[in-house]
Amino acid sequence: MAELSPALKQATPVVAARGEGVHIHDEDGRRYLDFTAGIGVTSTGHCHPKVVAAAQEQVATLIHGQYTTVMHRPLLRLTERLGEVLPEGLDRLFYVNSGSEAVEAALRLARQATGRQNAIVFLGSFHGRTMGAASLTTSGTKIRAGIGPLVPGVVVSPFPYAYRLGMSEEEATEFALRELDLQFATVTSPLDTAAVFVEPVLGEGGYVPAPDAFLQGLRERADRHGFLLVADEVQTGFGRTGTFWGHEPSGIRPDIVITAKGLASGFPLSAIAAPAAIMEKAWPGSQGGTYGGNAVACAAALATLDVIKEEGLVENAARMGDRLRRGLEKVAEARPEIGDVRGRGLMLGNEFTAPDGTPDGATAQRAQQAAARHGLLLLTCGPAGNVVRMIPPLIVDGEQVDTALSLWETAVAEAVGG
Repeated sequence: MAELSPALKQATPVVAARGEGVHIHDEDGRRYLDFTAGIGVTSTGHCHPKVVAAAQEQVATLIHGQYTTVMHRPLLRLTERLGEVLPEGLDRLFYVNSGSEAVEAALRLARQATGRQNAIVFLGSFHGRTMGAASLTTSGTKIRAGIGPLVPGVVVSPFPYAYRLGMSEEEATEFALRELDLQFATVTSPLDTAAVFVEPVLGEGGYVPAPDAFLQGLRERADRHGFLLVADEVQTGFGRTGTFWGHEPSGIRPDIVITAKGLASGFPLSAIAAPAAIMEKAWPGSQGGTYGGNAVACAAALATLDVIKEEGLVENAARMGDRLRRGLEKVAEARPEIGDVRGRGLMLGNEFTAPDGTPDGATAQRAQQAAARHGLLLLTCGPAGNVVRMIPPLIVDGEQVDTALSLWETAVAEAVGG
């Protein structure tokens, strides 16, 4: 009998039978609040009726039209619609299936467009598991270990993780930018640097928002030195952080934006967007793929954009994110085991630390498992697994947020032993 790989580890014991809105139902009929959203994927909730209808209609019409062989209308319509929400000037798109593939495509494009080889990433970053993406990933050695040598030319610089550094946000930003300038002086000449890749909020690295001043500093250096600024919006895009794109509050414009996860409400679809002047420098044959821009996934993405606009989900993410954060901070005030609560919109993390300030992954794991027993599905992240993250669908309402907070308070009490 064939079985799943033993390397796959399930975060919860749930065997899902169906999903509806913010809930998952298991095979025994028990209902769970899903504050994982498929790791930020089911942005419009499980099986949103409009997304389901769009996918069903498309399945009956055209399932797969390979887009370097034939063109299909859902892909053309999606490209037009994304032009309405992408940063101004990022008017050329290339579609693939996963976040990792899109990151690889962005790296390839950056190297070809600039004629330079090196890429800078930040400590704690997560960009994917394929070889090129894993080479850019520093959120944990589990992504990189045992597969070397990795793709050369990747330079790692500190991220302004104020809590871990024991600094204010301003101090951490100044430190991280100074260290980046040191990389330019000691490791990678600006003339050899093709791009800087940055997540507006560290994902697997611990749900740490990039300060606006940090992103502005990256933009200034990119302009000064002539390299590209790549915003990895795989997890932060499509309203997750309370703005459509995670980088928006900083006022900067990236040269390349990577999007996936919430783009199609659960269907595999990802893309990179760049100005025509950059995208046209991709070498012939460097962009393609069998399943990229799948017709059903594009139909789902179009419906997702409709739902986000019609239901005001970006604004809802901001409002419900504030409500959830205030509740999490209240729980943390009574529990010194939670050293920090942070994030943006509906992308929030609770960092567990020991009395000496070191990461406490064991308590975080207990809290996450206790939450699942009580009907709240959560995930951990961070290099030490000591951050419990909350990423509910963007449709979550106040009553559901309050229910989750009550369950979380109970789970934390069990985890710390009282």
